[in-house]
Amino acid sequence: MFLESIEIENFRNLDSNVCCGHDLNILVGINGQGKTNWLEAISILATTRSFKTARLQETIKFGEDLAVIRGRVGRAEDIHRDLQAAIQGSTKSFFVNGKREPVQRYLAQLHAVVFNADELEVVRGTPEHRRRFLDAAIASIHPPYVQTLADYNRVIKQKNVLLQAARDETVTLEKAAELLEPWNEQLALHATRMHRSRVRYVQRLNEALEKRLFGSDEITMRYASSLEGKGDLADYENLIVERLKLRVQAETAAGYSLVGPHRDDLEILLDGHDLRKYGSAGQQRSVLLLLQLANISVYYAQQQEYPLFLLDDIDAELDYQRIGLLLEFLEGKTQTFVTTSKESFVQEFGKGSRILRVENGVATSV
Repeated sequence: MFLESIEIENFRNLDSNVCCGHDLNILVGINGQGKTNWLEAISILATTRSFKTARLQETIKFGEDLAVIRGRVGRAEDIHRDLQAAIQGSTKSFFVNGKREPVQRYLAQLHAVVFNADELEVVRGTPEHRRRFLDAAIASIHPPYVQTLADYNRVIKQKNVLLQAARDETVTLEKAAELLEPWNEQLALHATRMHRSRVRYVQRLNEALEKRLFGSDEITMRYASSLEGKGDLADYENLIVERLKLRVQAETAAGYSLVGPHRDDLEILLDGHDLRKYGSAGQQRSVLLLLQLANISVYYAQQQEYPLFLLDDIDAELDYQRIGLLLEFLEGKTQTFVTTSKESFVQEFGKGSRILRVENGVATSV
C-alpha cells in the first residue's frame, strides 16, 4: 500500500495538499513550521489515532470547528481508495470512498508505524506504554481486537465503580463476591482473548526481529503475565477465574481491579539484561527501531503489503551511519516519511527521494 496524495483542511497549521513519492519522502524545514504536523495527519488517516495527543479536538485550527484529512491510497492490482478522517469537537468520523465506516472496518484500509521521541517510552517507560504498543500492533493485523479491548476496558471500568462502592460501604465479603461474579465472568472471557493475542504477537515479533542490523547485541522479548507463578498459564482462562475468586477481599479493600492483563508487561532484554534499566540511550533508540521494523515485518507477513513508516526528527535520534543502514534495509519495502531540519540530511540521503520543503505548514515539492 502507498499514500498517493494527502489533502488537509484546518488541521493544526496545515491547509494544503501534497503528492507523495512511493519510496522515501523527506519533509525538510526549520523547526516550528509544521513538519511533524504532516506526519501526525498521516498517522490519524492511517490508524485513527494521533501520536501527539489523545484529545483530537486540540488538532483543529484555532477559530474553526472542523478539521478534515483526505488521502488517496493505492494498493495491489491498481486498486485505489479515497480515505477521509473528520474531526469535529471531541468526535471523529472516518470514510472510505465517501461512505462512513466504523473504526474496525476503516483500520483495514491503511496502516502506519511511527518512530519518534515519544515512542521511546515503549522501551524505557512504564508497562502501560508497552501494553499500548502491543495492542495497537495487534489491532493493525486483526481489527476485531479493537472491540475486545473496548469490551475489556468497559468491564474494568464498571467493576472498579462497584469495588469502590463496596469498599466505601464496607459490604460483607460474601456480598462483594456475589456482586462481582457477573463482571468477573465477562472479565475472564475478554482477558483470555487479550492474553492469547498478546502472547502470540510477541512470539511473532521475536521471530521477525532483525537482531543484528545495528550491532552484535542480542535482543529478546517475553510477555510477562501478572499471573506468572500463580498457576498454569497454558490454561489461562481457568487460572484467571481462580485468581479472581481468591482476590475478592483484596480487590474490595483496594477499591479497584488487581487481576487481569491490564497489569501485564512486555519484557525486553538486551544481552539478557533489562533494557529499561541497563540500556544506554543509544541502545534504547536502536532497539525501539528494531521493534518497529519487526512490527512492519509481522504486518507484511499477515497482509502481504507493507505499512507506511513515519520517522519524526530522525537525525535527532539516530546517527547518519545507522540511518544509512535503516534506509538501505527499507528500500523497496515501505513508503517512508521522515522529517529533518538539516540540509545535510537531504544532501546525504535525498537522491531519488521526494523532497518536500515545509514552511508555515505548506509542503512544497523541491
